[in-house]
Amino acid sequence: MAVPKKKVSKSRRDKRRTHHGLTPPTVVEDRDSGEFRRPHHIDLKTGMYRGRKILVRKEEEVEEEE
Repeated sequence: MAVPKKKVSKSRRDKRRTHHGLTPPTVVEDRDSGEFRRPHHIDLKTGMYRGRKILVRKEEEVEEEE
């Protein structure tokens, strides 16, 4: 069984864990709607992505059918 020969100091242990911290997600403000969204993701309020309509909201579908 592998057993460490010496105790790992708190300093060495913490140096190894420096990259374990969580970073907050990146958020950008949408040019058209002004809503905040993640980069390279669809704007859920408008359904637009890179200038194209990708998602059609259910409310809009009902209005179009009538």
